[in-house]
Amino acid sequence: MNIKKTKKRARDLGLPLAGKTGKWNAITDIPGIEVGYTTIIKGQGDLVVGKGPVCTGVTAILPRGCQTKPQPIWAGQFDLNGNGELTGSHWIKDAGYFTSPICITNTHSVGIAHHATTAWMIEQHKEHFQNSHSWAMPVIAETYDGLLNDICGQHITSEHVLHALNSATTGMIEEGNVGGGTGMQSYEFKGGTGTSSRLITIEDKEYTVAALVQSNFGLRAEFTVCGVPVGQHITDNAILSETTGHETGSIVVILATDIPMLPIQLQRLAKRGAIGITRTGSYGGHFSGDIMLAFSTANDIDMPPLGADQPRSFNLECVNDAHMDVIYEAAVQAVEESVLNAMVAAESVATIKPANRVLEAIDHDALCDIMRKYNRL
Repeated sequence: MNIKKTKKRARDLGLPLAGKTGKWNAITDIPGIEVGYTTIIKGQGDLVVGKGPVCTGVTAILPRGCQTKPQPIWAGQFDLNGNGELTGSHWIKDAGYFTSPICITNTHSVGIAHHATTAWMIEQHKEHFQNSHSWAMPVIAETYDGLLNDICGQHITSEHVLHALNSATTGMIEEGNVGGGTGMQSYEFKGGTGTSSRLITIEDKEYTVAALVQSNFGLRAEFTVCGVPVGQHITDNAILSETTGHETGSIVVILATDIPMLPIQLQRLAKRGAIGITRTGSYGGHFSGDIMLAFSTANDIDMPPLGADQPRSFNLECVNDAHMDVIYEAAVQAVEESVLNAMVAAESVATIKPANRVLEAIDHDALCDIMRKYNRL
């Protein structure tokens, strides 16, 4: 099996992607955001539940880094198709904020990720939890990696989750077969973790809109790149189409910005994540959990815990709705590019269900040849 070692990104191939990116073209272009990974790859051969092969991991996003207090992170949430899990979403929909890191892993490891993230929060904010009646409601999301990983063996441990949280950093971050995206597929090519950012200006002030996706969705025939039906040209080794006949995955879209936005505005922004993924061809299949979460790092207020003296009110800044179009456009562009980045950076992996196949990373040369035929490169 030939393993692609390249870590090129979509723009490195010359794909005609619109918009101005930040320095890293990543979610970490937004000041304060940190991302950490745990990647687990071990074993080979036939599937033995509980032993492997293992091809999975955890992605951790700290919206404001390691704050000393669990302060509100204003957010909005949207499901294009709800066949998936995002814990904490009930409170986000009711109150418009969350106070935890975000962890993304495989479907059968949501529980251990929630347990470990709760422990991390209690340790990180000891005074907050020990001296008052405070409770942790971590935000944990998942996609299914059973094509490549012994998912029923539940190989993710608390230590893996804690490592992802504690290793979170800013700057350039990895893509493809890393973190929670390690064992994921996209359009029957190898998928995984991808990210992208856009710089926009509102009334002479520059802001960033960015995305990170755990991309694990779609069938080959749907796959579209910058309007070109690439999946109709690269038809070989479409494993799911040949076996199950439907996709077996999901996509988690995390949209972030430093623009001051109200929760209702962020809920509307989260909906644009769905447009970003459909730009790559998906219609949002029944067996896919297409889950979007948008948050803003602005309006970092000090909200005392229950039992402490409470202020009468909070002052929050919010962007004028008249400027939302440029924000929406940036979000759609960032999500589309994040999916493509995940696929371009990915490396081929042997499948375990079905056995003895290879989930191939997309061939860069073949992709570019098709784009040239359509005068898009």
